[in-house]
Amino acid sequence: MASPDSPLLRALRGDRPERPPVWFMRQAGRSLPEYRELRVGTRMLDACLTPELAAEITLQPIRRHGVDAGIFFSDIVVPLRLAGIAVEIEPGRGPVFADPVRTADDVARVTAIDPADVAAAATPIREAVGLVTAELGDTPLIGFAGAPFTLAAYLVEGGPSKEHLRARGMMHADPESWHRLAGWLALVSRAFLDAQIAGGASAVQLFDSWAGSLSIADYRAFVAPHSAQALGGIIVPRIHFGVGTGALLPDMRLGGIADAVGVDWRTPLDEAASALGPDTTVQGNIDPALLGAPWPVLAAHVDDVIARGRAARAHILNLGHGVPPDTDPAVLTRIVARAHGDVE
Repeated sequence: MASPDSPLLRALRGDRPERPPVWFMRQAGRSLPEYRELRVGTRMLDACLTPELAAEITLQPIRRHGVDAGIFFSDIVVPLRLAGIAVEIEPGRGPVFADPVRTADDVARVTAIDPADVAAAATPIREAVGLVTAELGDTPLIGFAGAPFTLAAYLVEGGPSKEHLRARGMMHADPESWHRLAGWLALVSRAFLDAQIAGGASAVQLFDSWAGSLSIADYRAFVAPHSAQALGGIIVPRIHFGVGTGALLPDMRLGGIADAVGVDWRTPLDEAASALGPDTTVQGNIDPALLGAPWPVLAAHVDDVIARGRAARAHILNLGHGVPPDTDPAVLTRIVARAHGDVE
């Protein structure tokens, strides 16, 4: 069981630790040679649903980098696979759905699946989380899920998309079907989060990777209520993160449901803290593009991010998005050491 006095959990409570806790989105996986070796011959979703494999991949960056928290290794479409929806992750492309959800009949077909089926099928998830937390001891594990809009965007588009035109179009062309689909996805995401909490996760993060494509009005009317449903009432601290969501930051607090809001690299943390107010921890926001810069340049950037984070009630040091696959893992280790005060 993670210690409530761990730097991450203190920061999420708004109790500023002596140094900012640090972890990285996508810290497990693509940039680690030990991950690539372990994954040889195993498809992504199979790795996510094999408890011993998912646990080992989750633990690899904690052992290597000395980060202050683990993030459970999985994929945002795993709960949809658990619900029985046909989805595969194509290398170099991402999640692809055999049957996109684009009509009222499609929505009725998908939402006829009981979200409780996800909980019933999530035994591998609970087992994997249990294996991780048994090894982590005092270090917290963060569970995660995709937010309803991002999951809906994948389902409606049938795969990755740049502008999510079909998903955004459905909101206005058939708002009843949109809300039915997004409401169902909120329950699916919640079931996935609950499974991780049952396994021992000490905090959770809801990822809304594509929310930056939305106007403020559309976010408030069609998305925020469903994200609030996914996170509301959860018994552990909650982080909410989106990409390109600088204009949406106040709304991403979800009326105070989120204990922390992740900020991508586009918005300085002091500006984000001003927008979020005094009751929200900020998370972020090292620019992933600078991970390949000379160390003096990157170190100055890290220092600036930490300095700006002091404007918030507390700050969790992270990237402004995920670790790029070609990142030198030694750079991440060096950032952790600098945040901890162990390296120049």
